[in-house]
Amino acid sequence: MQYSQKWIESFNKGDVESCVAGYQSNAVIKAKPLGTFKGTAEIDAFWRPFMGSGVGDLKCVDVSLQVVDASTVLLSASWTMNVGRGIITMGKWVLQDNSNWLLAQDDFEMQEKF
Repeated sequence: MQYSQKWIESFNKGDVESCVAGYQSNAVIKAKPLGTFKGTAEIDAFWRPFMGSGVGDLKCVDVSLQVVDASTVLLSASWTMNVGRGIITMGKWVLQDNSNWLLAQDDFEMQEKF
């Protein structure tokens, strides 16, 4: 999915603003074991220090897309980056009125920290 790939590219560039803009205003992140973050203010407060710490080289493999309907796609995958690895259990992408796709829910787990 091109919007997911664009989000990953922004993450790897350290572009927090673009990453946060990839979420709906009422989106929820469930990041095991790091916590749950609701709305763009909490999502920004989660990603900004994390991305500022030098993380990068995010790669997703074994990507699976489930088309729920014309405006909802669920993504799951395994991920690696320079600080760890884990899984995305559900990235819920929702088509907006302006034809952009945004994350409504982002559930992932860090399984190993390097």
